[in-house]
Amino acid sequence: MKKVLVYSSVVLMLLAGCSSKTPAIDETQGADSSQMESAADADTVVVDENAGVSDSTIELGEETMSALERQMLSIYFAFDKFDISMEASTKLQTNAALMQNKAAAFNIKIEGNCDEWGSDEYNFALGLKRAKAAKDALVAEGVNAERISMVSYGESNPVCVEKTQECWAKNRRDDFKLLP
Repeated sequence: MKKVLVYSSVVLMLLAGCSSKTPAIDETQGADSSQMESAADADTVVVDENAGVSDSTIELGEETMSALERQMLSIYFAFDKFDISMEASTKLQTNAALMQNKAAAFNIKIEGNCDEWGSDEYNFALGLKRAKAAKDALVAEGVNAERISMVSYGESNPVCVEKTQECWAKNRRDDFKLLP
């Protein structure tokens, strides 16, 4: 009988504790967003076309960056590996030449990716090792290390979601992006 009373009181305490955990809605949030909009309007800078910067110049720069980015080749890795193969080395040489010439005005971001095998923590570490291996190869080809940043997406950025060997191989890669 004592056990029933103890369990009943524990259940009642848990239910009472849970009832007070309804999420509170911030009533001031709507006011803050309107204040932010008005602040954003106040911070808006109007660019004078006579100042030398026009929309067409900005668009041309973005188009150039996008066009150059499409020319950069992704490299692929073997299962559970982060060493640079001969095929990947050739692609990195091509990327390095592009980065040193046409894309010399941009910074570079290397994105390390993995397939779905392994824990999240392991895949983030492996993606970073793959990005670091590509960075070291690019620096050896003469690309300034200060222009290169790295990020690991682990298994969270797949290009293919089918459950096949070919698909998993596509996800074990480094992608190269340009940053202004």
